[in-house]
Amino acid sequence: MVLLLQSRATMTAAELARELEVSERTVTRDAQALSEAGVPVYADRGRAGGYRLVGGYRTRLTGLARSEAEALFLSGVPGALREMGLEDAASAARLKVSAALLPSLSDASRAAAQRFHLDAPSWFTAPKTPELLPSVADAVWDDRRVVARYRRGDAEVERELEPYGLVLKAGVWYLCARVAGRDSFRVYRVDRFTAIDPAGVDERFLRQEDFDLPAFWEERAEQFARSILRAEVVVRLSPDGARRLPYAVDPAAAREALELAGAPEDDDGWVTVTVPVESEEVAHSQLAGLGPDVEVLAPESLRARFASDTLRMTALYRP
Repeated sequence: MVLLLQSRATMTAAELARELEVSERTVTRDAQALSEAGVPVYADRGRAGGYRLVGGYRTRLTGLARSEAEALFLSGVPGALREMGLEDAASAARLKVSAALLPSLSDASRAAAQRFHLDAPSWFTAPKTPELLPSVADAVWDDRRVVARYRRGDAEVERELEPYGLVLKAGVWYLCARVAGRDSFRVYRVDRFTAIDPAGVDERFLRQEDFDLPAFWEERAEQFARSILRAEVVVRLSPDGARRLPYAVDPAAAREALELAGAPEDDDGWVTVTVPVESEEVAHSQLAGLGPDVEVLAPESLRARFASDTLRMTALYRP
């Protein structure tokens, strides 16, 4: 209550009760207890009244707990904090920081929140919080070894893991962990875990201090993107098709293919490129979006698909 009153000029009993999730009677009782303890809480009567601190009183009880300090660094991703069960810790940390600021800066947190917001999930998807995410997050924070069971295909596998870090990618949570007794790190989708249990009495592990989570994730993400591009297609692209290619297929693969292709082959600006793709089926779906700005040259089976599509489209749209 003191921190709230310190960061704001005046608050009504109803506002304090709402912020502190207590009754107004509790607010009145606690204000009286603070006053008796020497904290100058003053109650203004009337319609515009409320509680305030007298004489510029400022408390020094603004020390952050460890969980609050850690949560504060994640305060830019409120959805992620909520899903990991850290929303209350972050709220307490922000309040303490606000109370420690000079009065002229007291609105800094509100001003920032009004201007910047991170919405991690991609469009047209309904993000679902994995049930075991809070347990996984607790293990990551505490460097606690766990026994995890997760779905792999039609089977369920059990592993003893050392959870190093969590990554939120396009609304999906991933755990970067090391299998106990091994040096290599692996990536697991959190929504595929079916159980997370402590690994025993000696459950804490010694974290590898030089482990760099952002660098590790960037490397693995690039490896994954490359690993699924197991086929190739050869296409001719108009200037507009070349411009739109990175939006139709893997962007990095498209840019690399266009760089290797070099200069246009004719006066109209068309260029022939070889593009890595996941499969012929996927390439058919992706390249169809380029319409008449792409001509498939190889493989022949894919070219035949587009030829069949063209005949069917012509039949549909013939005057």
